[in-house]
Amino acid sequence: MPRKKANTTKKAATNKPKTSKSVKSKRLHRLRGMKDVLFSESKYWDLVERKAKDLANVYGFQKIATPILEFSDLYVKSTGKETDIVSKEMYAFVDKGGDKVTLRPEATPGAVRAYIEHGMFNLPQPVKMFWMGPLFRHEKPQSGRLRQHTQFDLEIFGEEGPVADTQLILIAYNFFSELQINVQIQINSIGCPECRKDYIEKLSAFYKERGKRSKLCNDCKKRFTKNPLRLLDCKEESCLEVREDAPQIVDFLCDDCREHFIKVLEYLDELEIPYNLNPFLVRGLDYYVKTVFEITPIDEEGLDPSQQKRQISLGGGGRYDGLVELMGGRPTSGCGFGIGLERVIMKIKEKSIPLKEDNENIIFLAQLGEQSKRKMMTLFEELRKAGYNVRQSFTKDSLKNQLEEANRVNAKLVLILGQKELLDGTVMVRDMELGTQEVIDFKKLYPELNKRLEVKEMKLENSATESIAEEK
Repeated sequence: MPRKKANTTKKAATNKPKTSKSVKSKRLHRLRGMKDVLFSESKYWDLVERKAKDLANVYGFQKIATPILEFSDLYVKSTGKETDIVSKEMYAFVDKGGDKVTLRPEATPGAVRAYIEHGMFNLPQPVKMFWMGPLFRHEKPQSGRLRQHTQFDLEIFGEEGPVADTQLILIAYNFFSELQINVQIQINSIGCPECRKDYIEKLSAFYKERGKRSKLCNDCKKRFTKNPLRLLDCKEESCLEVREDAPQIVDFLCDDCREHFIKVLEYLDELEIPYNLNPFLVRGLDYYVKTVFEITPIDEEGLDPSQQKRQISLGGGGRYDGLVELMGGRPTSGCGFGIGLERVIMKIKEKSIPLKEDNENIIFLAQLGEQSKRKMMTLFEELRKAGYNVRQSFTKDSLKNQLEEANRVNAKLVLILGQKELLDGTVMVRDMELGTQEVIDFKKLYPELNKRLEVKEMKLENSATESIAEEK
C-alpha cells in the first residue's frame, strides 16, 4: 500500500496544471509569402494604384470586382489542368458545404465568368473591364513574387481586330513609362489551334532527337507528353540551351494569324513602342491564341531584356479568343493583360524615383485649452469640406508637440487658437516658410487663407518661369 501511495503522489505531481509563469505564449507571425504593407510603403501603393485607375478611365475601361473565392473547376477548365498554376500552385480546398473551391490564382477566368453569367454579350461591344486585387499562388517566394500578390488587370471582350491587342500593349507601356520605368515589350504569336497542330508535331520531333530529352528538367520531361508547347516557357538553364535551336512558331502561322500579327507590329511601329520579337514566348496558360506579350525592364546599363541573363517579367498578356465559348458562353473574342504591382513598386524603389506627395498648401490647426479644441475641431471639418488641405493633432495638448507635427507634415500655414484669441474672436496665422505670424479677425479667416495660398502659388509659378527662362 505505501508503494501505491507513493506512485499516486508522483502521478498527481506530473498532472499538476502549469502556472502562467511556465507557459510561454507563442508569437504569431504572418504566413510565408505574405506581406504587410506598412506606413512607409503606402505612398508607393497610392501612386501605382492611382496611375492604373487613371489610365483605365482614360482608355474607357470600367471597373469590375470579382470574388476572391471561386469554384475550383473554373480554373481547371480555363487555365488548364496541366499548367503549373493548376497542378502545383492553387490554394484549393473543400469547404464546409462540400464544394471544391480555390483562392483566386489569376484574374482572367473570373472576368470571363462574370461576362457570361451577367449576360454582358448583350451590352454594346467591345466590353472593356478594369480590375485590381489580390491573387494567391502557393509557389516559392522570390524577389517581387509573393504567395499573395496584387495585380492590375485589363480585359477586352468582343473585339477581334489587332487594334485591341495594340491598345492593351500601349496602355501597359504607358503605365511604366509614366512611372519612369524603362521597359521593352517581348512579343510573339502562337497562332490558332489549327495552325498550331503542325508546329507542335515539328516541335515534338525536334525534342525527340537523340540527347535532347535527357537534358530537360524533370518538369519538362513530363510536359513533353502532355503539352510540348510549354517546353518553350521553361526558365531552367539546361532547357534554355536545348530551346535555342528549336523551330519557331511564326514560321507555321496560317494566313489569318500571320496577317493579324503583322498588323499588331505595324501599329507598334507607328506608335514607336519598343518591342522585341521573341519567337519562344508562349506564356504558361492554355487559353492563349495569336498575340502573346510580356513586359520586361531595361537595366541601367542599357541592355535590352533579350541580352540579360535574368529576365524579370513585370506583366504580360495576350489574346484568348476561344475562352468565353470554352466556359459556356457565346463565341466571343477576348484579350487582356495583368501587371504585378509588387514588382512595379520594387522597380520604383530600385531606381529611387522621387514621389510627389500630397503635401502642398497644408493648413495645420493647433489649439490650447478645451474650448479652443472644440472650436478648432469644428473649423477643421468646415475647412476639410470646403476643399482645403488640412491636418491636425487634437490628441496633443502641448503647443510645442503640435508645431512639431506641423513641421513633420510640411504644413505651409498653422492656425493657432488659444484662450486669448478665443476671447478676442481672432486666430493666429503662422507662416512656416517665412517664420512670421499674425493675428487676424476670425471672421476674415477664409479670405486671408485664400490670399496667402494664392500668393504662394504665384511665387511658385514665377520661380518655375524664371528657371525655364534661365535654361533657354
